[in-house]
Amino acid sequence: MPPQISYEHWFALQVRTRWEQSTAILLSGKGYQTLLPTCRAKRLSRGKHKEVSAPLFPGYVFCHFDAQNRLPVLVTPGVVGVVGNGRVPLPVEDSEIAAIQSAISAGAPVEPWPYLEVGQRVRLEDPTWGGLEGILVNCKGSRRLVLSVSLLRRSVALEVDRTMVRPVRPARTSFLDPLAAPALLNRVIA
Repeated sequence: MPPQISYEHWFALQVRTRWEQSTAILLSGKGYQTLLPTCRAKRLSRGKHKEVSAPLFPGYVFCHFDAQNRLPVLVTPGVVGVVGNGRVPLPVEDSEIAAIQSAISAGAPVEPWPYLEVGQRVRLEDPTWGGLEGILVNCKGSRRLVLSVSLLRRSVALEVDRTMVRPVRPARTSFLDPLAAPALLNRVIA
């Protein structure tokens, strides 16, 4: 007897705003394996800051299914579509799913963060820098970035904390980029 070939892969599903948890529960109830990574976030509630569990990728749930048989997934309440290229769903790499699962199970502190690439134009958000813009030259470890800033027609290298930097223009989008939702909207299929 020939071995069974599995056509199931992990896919990113775009879901309605604030429907991540209920959609993941509904999909699990239908027998699908889902992944909804969460992080701790501070929310203002009744004038007090409260720590809550929030989706790491707002507006997205990961689901393991066969793309050829996606109708039961698509008719699930809350599901907007499968992230893909045109009408072709694009699977998420197993290594990316495994990395997310490892970080979550290890209890590592995780948080949504803009996707930055070397060569990308960035802005320093710290008030002392007054919105100075530069080009990301290097990443030094997980916390420090080296920026090239043009001043008086000369380039100056600055080493800054990553929390001070935001992209000016979005870089190439990734399925796992929590801030790439608008760019991914044109890639969501039904």
